Parts: sequence; C-alpha cells; structure tokens
Amino acid sequence: MKWLRLLLRLILWSITISAVVSAIAVTGIYFYLEPKLPSTRNLKEVEFQVPLRIYSRDHKLLAEFGEKRRIPLSYAELPDMAIQAFLAAEDSRFFEHPGVDYQGILRAAIQLLLTGEKRQGGSTITMQVARNFFLSREKTYTRKLNEILLALKIERNLSKQEILELYLNKIYMGHRAYGVGAAAQVYYGKSVDQLDLPQFAMIAGLPKAPSRFNPITDPERARDRRNYVLERMQKLGFITPDEYQQARLIPVSARLHAANLEVEAPYMAEMVRAEMMERFGDNTYTNGYSVFTTLDSRLQTSANAAVRKALREYEQRHGYRGPEKHLAVNSLDSDQELTTLLAEQKTIGDLLPAIVTEVHEKSIEAYLGQGQRIEIDWDGLNWAQPYINENRKGSAPKQAESIVTAGDLIRVVEQQKGDKPSWRLSQIPTVAGALISMDPDNGGLVAVVGGYDFYSSKFNRAIQAKRQPGSGFKAFIYSAALEAGFTAASLINDAPVVFDDPSLERAWRPENYSGKFYGPTRLRYALIKSRNLVSIRLLRSMGIDHALKHIALFGFDPDLLPHNLSLALGSGAVTLLQMATGYSILANGGFRVEPYFIERIEDSQHDILFQANPMQVCEGCGEIPSSTEEDEEPTVPIRIAPRVISPQNHYLMNSMMRDVITQGTARKALELGRQDLAGKTGTTNDQKDAWFCGFNRSLVAVTWVGFDTAKPLGRGEVGGKAALPAWMAYMKDALQDIEEIPLKMPSDMITVRIDPGTGKRARINQKNAIFEVFREENALPELGQGEASTTAGADIDHGGGEDEDPF
Repeated sequence: MKWLRLLLRLILWSITISAVVSAIAVTGIYFYLEPKLPSTRNLKEVEFQVPLRIYSRDHKLLAEFGEKRRIPLSYAELPDMAIQAFLAAEDSRFFEHPGVDYQGILRAAIQLLLTGEKRQGGSTITMQVARNFFLSREKTYTRKLNEILLALKIERNLSKQEILELYLNKIYMGHRAYGVGAAAQVYYGKSVDQLDLPQFAMIAGLPKAPSRFNPITDPERARDRRNYVLERMQKLGFITPDEYQQARLIPVSARLHAANLEVEAPYMAEMVRAEMMERFGDNTYTNGYSVFTTLDSRLQTSANAAVRKALREYEQRHGYRGPEKHLAVNSLDSDQELTTLLAEQKTIGDLLPAIVTEVHEKSIEAYLGQGQRIEIDWDGLNWAQPYINENRKGSAPKQAESIVTAGDLIRVVEQQKGDKPSWRLSQIPTVAGALISMDPDNGGLVAVVGGYDFYSSKFNRAIQAKRQPGSGFKAFIYSAALEAGFTAASLINDAPVVFDDPSLERAWRPENYSGKFYGPTRLRYALIKSRNLVSIRLLRSMGIDHALKHIALFGFDPDLLPHNLSLALGSGAVTLLQMATGYSILANGGFRVEPYFIERIEDSQHDILFQANPMQVCEGCGEIPSSTEEDEEPTVPIRIAPRVISPQNHYLMNSMMRDVITQGTARKALELGRQDLAGKTGTTNDQKDAWFCGFNRSLVAVTWVGFDTAKPLGRGEVGGKAALPAWMAYMKDALQDIEEIPLKMPSDMITVRIDPGTGKRARINQKNAIFEVFREENALPELGQGEASTTAGADIDHGGGEDEDPF
C-alpha cells in the first residue's frame, strides 16, 4: 500500500504543478494579449452603417440608398420569438455563461482531438460580437484567444440585453441584409414584428452560413436549417411540440423584396441623393440620415399617372410601331417557358411585358407571367394603325392578326373600363414628358415627374431639360407691358411684319399659328388667343430692356435670355422648374418665393441636422416675432417673401389668364368644373415643344411634352392638345378637396364698359359693350354726348374667327 500512497502523492503533485503552470501560462497569455485588445467601451455608442432614407412630407418612403441594408432595432423592439429563435440556433446558454461557454469550448476541443481539424465551434453570441466588431474571421489559435478575452471584457462592460441588441443588428444575413430588421424586409417584405414562427426560424438559421442556408439560393437546404432551429426551440421549451410539427411543414415562402417603397418618386429621390452627396460626401450612404422632402405622396401618384397617360395617348394618336420582337417559343401553353422568357424583360413605368399566345379575329390572349393570362378585346386593339411618321398613319386595322401574331412580345397597360379593369395594347413611348408642381406660398415642390420611367432614362426633364417655352412665356411679357402703361384694353395691331434684327441671322417674318392676321386687337383678347404678332409689337413698343428687367423679377437671368424680339415668343431656353417658379408669383398675389425640396434632415438618432426656412407669402405681415411666450424657446423668424409685382398687375394677369381657360386655347380645362383656374398654353416652332403652365391660388403645375432630340411632335400637337391633358388629369386629383378662392380686385381698380373694337369707353346705349378692369390712373375718359365710337379694324369679339394660336 506504500507504493499506492506514493503514486497518489505523485499524481497530486503533478496535478498541482500542472495547475500552477497552466495558471501561470494563462496569466502570462492574458497579460501579453490584454494590452493589445481594443477597448470595448465604445460598443455602447456604436453607430451602424445605415443607408440613406428619403421620405415624402407625409412620412412615406421614397427611396433608400446604401450598400448595406440595415434597420437598427432596440432590444425592446425585438419580439421574444426572434430572441428565442437566435438563442436556439446560436447560443442557448447565452443568459447563463459569462461570455464564454466552457462546455462549448470543451466540445470543440474534443472535436479537434478526434478529427485533427480546427473548427469554429464553441463561439457564443458574445464571442461573435467580439469577432464581428474587432477581429477578422481568420481561424487561428491567437485570434480565438483574443476572441475569448474580448468576450469576457465585453460582458464586464455591457449588459446581456445590450450585447444581444448589438449582435442582432450587426450580423450579415445575405443579399446585402445586415441585422434582423433588414432580413425581415429583404426576405419577407415585412417588419420584424410581423414575422411568424417559421420565418423567425428561417432568419435565425442564416448567420451560420448566409449563402449556404439561404432560402433564395437554396430553399431545400434553408428549410432543413430552419427545421433544425425549430427542433432546438422545442427542446429548449420555447415552443410546444404541436407548434413545432405545424411550423416544420410550412413551405418556404421567402423571396427577395426591394425596400418597401411607398411612393414612386425616383426623380425627386435622385435630386435629394445628389444634394446629400454635396453636403455629406460618402457618409451619405452609411450614417443613417433621414431626409423629409416637400413632396406630397398623393399628388406625386397623380402626377405619375397624368404624365404617363398623356404620353400613351400621344403614342396612340400617331400609330403603332409594332411588337418589340418575336420570340422563338417552343410551347405557348408552357407557363414555365413563357415565364423564363419574360424574366428578361423589365416593366417600363406602368407598361407590362406580355407574350401573345392566341390571336382571334377581334381579340388576343397574352401571357403576363406567374401563370397569369389576359384577354385584350377590340377596344384595346383597334387604335393600332401602323405608324409611318409623326404626321402619317396607315389604315385602320380590321382584325387582330394584322396587328400581332402569336409569340410576339408586346406591352400592355391595365385600365378601368366601367366598374372593372381591362387591358389595352400599348407601346413604350419614344416621346418624353415631364411635370413639376409647386406650392406657391413657399416654393415647396409637391410633385416631380422627370420622364415616363426613371430606370429607362434618369434624365430629369423637370429640372435639367432646357427647352423653349413658346407662348407660355407671354405671361411675363404681358406683365411687363402692364407696368409700362398698357392696359388690358390697349389695342395692338395684329398685322404682318418683317424685322431686320442684327442679332438674327436673316430677316424675320413671324406669323400667327393659323397664318391669319386679325388687325387691331385688345391685349386681353390677344393673350387669350395667343396672337404672336401682337406679342412682338407689344415687346417692341415697351422696349426689350424694360421687358428683361421686369422678367428678372420672376426669377429668370436676363443674360441667359434673347435680347431681341423673339423673346416675345418664348425663344429662350428655360426649365420647367423656372417656369413653375415664375408662375407661382402669378398665383400667390405677386410674391417671389424660392423653390426647395428638402424640408429637414435627421441623423440616425433623429436629431435634426437641417430644417428648411423657406420664404413665405404673408400678405399684410409686418415683422414676425420669434416667439409669443416668454418661456418658449426662440424660433427662427419667418422669412417673408418679397413682393415683386403690384396687386394691380397680379389681378389683371390672373384675370386674363383665367380667360385663357374660359375662352381661349385651354378651354378643355373647363371640364374640371372650376372657376379659379388660370394658365397659358405654349408651343414652339414646328411643334417641337408643347407646354401648359397653369395654377389656382393653392397650386402651380407645369407640364411639357416633346422629344429629347427636339424633333417635331407632328401636326396639331400643340400645348392644348399634347400637354394640357396631363395638367388637367393632375389638377383634377390635386384640387379635389381644395375650395375655390375668389380673385379679389384691389380697391384702387375700377370696372368700365368698353367698346370691344376700339378698347375705349363704350357709349351709354352701346349693345356690344363689354366690361374691362383698369387701374384708376388708367381709367378711360367718358365719351362726349354726341361722340361716336369708331371701330378700327375687325370687331375682335365677333369677327375674324378664333386663331387658337398655341405659340
């Protein structure tokens, strides 16, 4: 027994010595590695890379920019089921161990001894946080020791809840999704609180291998991983056996979802992105900024639909260019084959790609994808006369087979037909269009459409395209004339004229659109009928310098405008934004506002970095106090918009431009049933540009239609035909809940009965007399007792016809 006691003593000494040596070794390693470990205290203030998000003024998401998709969540926002699923998948003893699970490490060590392979096993959630924030993924013994020491250090500085919050916001989940919130959106198009049990388990299975267990790239392997997580949740008592059995049988429902955009406004979003890059550089995409714009989601939706409808209607007026291509299809009955072919085609705006599967005498059938087959009846086909050029179409089709054949790739659009939807053959427009809408009281852009489809053409025609506005510019010319002493009743001769202007290349012989001449014409009537020759003579009479000085009040740079008489016909190149800014002055009572589109910018903590302080229209306002209560924090004083045209000028211009709608080139707008609309059509030479600029007291909108290449739109494609319909469709929706505001005449203006032929005060018993408004200083003298009114030229209101000149 003596030898046995000796052996036991030897073993105890060996254990003691080993323990001491191990302790010394561990202590040595700790003191060697610990100074090299990064500080973990900054984990309490960690800032995740969060994309830029852009919202409408009513807080609807327009766009998201950034390489990493992440939606940071606080621990309180994480559902219990999400936490349980990740604990079951990654670290069931998370709330029990001190950051290192020695049982897990022992299992990993046994695996190493049995197989000779180094594997990652044994990592806790805390160790993964240490690795993800501070270390590389290289599998070495030194890195593993650093990971363990960092995990212990993290547990001393952070609570379990804080560690779990960091982990669930940091982990990569595949397809650019980082964190649970982004994964819920990317794979299921939901917020994390909307997920069900199988979906939580699916997401919780991703961190181990985001590519291998991905439900998009390998649904079967992802389902197996999900079911393993569900099994672990059952064993840990997080779910019942019945819940486990039901959940494991549910099919994989994941599919890729883009950011959950609530409003289609890509042109506005790009404007904001460019502005943010100017302000913040590359941090724009990672610092989690939220930008709230001036855009109104309802108005933007209406604007999108209005422009697209107008461009489709233009295309239909000029004929069908034919199917996009003919596809080699083995079986038109095979949904799988047709779906594969359609996968290569993108939706353009609201135009869906479709494959013709059957052609009947007066209808066709087409395949839209995802098993959906539609029928297009003759009402949706019979418009498709062959396109020849912008002025000619072929014969009207008599049967469907003259339009398309089976296997053709076409475009279709859904439309309402009575109480139910129907389908119509369409085509991708080659013509372009744009719309911009502004709040005239502060310059905020409430709707921006820069083209038919942003992803086909990112060129923003609403703010980037410089085009000639044609007669839309006459509003500013006439306003200048009123300041030069002309009245709405002033007579200008509408007669042929030839100018030898040194600034023009050759003699200039302008004409009215109709080619006719109407003699002496009152200014009001000339604007209503858009008489070109009147505008030119009017400009010559007041002087170009005076006109340019006055036009500058509307926000235009005179140096960039023509300094010759062609200015009267809108020959200077301007943007829709400039026209909307100018027309806002005509809408708001004569005050100059500055356009803007960013209301405020917030950082990732929702602190305000920028708050817009636009100029505001405030008639009769004096100095605005910064606050009304002594204990209130001082606010930024209101910036009052300056008056740039007089109330009298504003009233006369507004009155005349209302008549453009009630009597002139924009009479179609009477269909809107409102009495407070005003505006002006515009068309350039050879119908290369079609405009409508219009407003009421609450809203300004400018629409434009034309080709990017500036080729002619075709005969008859004037502002009232090509651009006005988009304006009408937009304003019909935009103004539906807005009451009409009557136009109030300034107190120093008077209404006088005049002779429509002479523009002078009418005789007492004159039957054809009309009323006109004058400033008091411009009021016409009374006619004498026996004085007769002489008529120079045609009776404008009753003779000579209507010119309908859109220029």
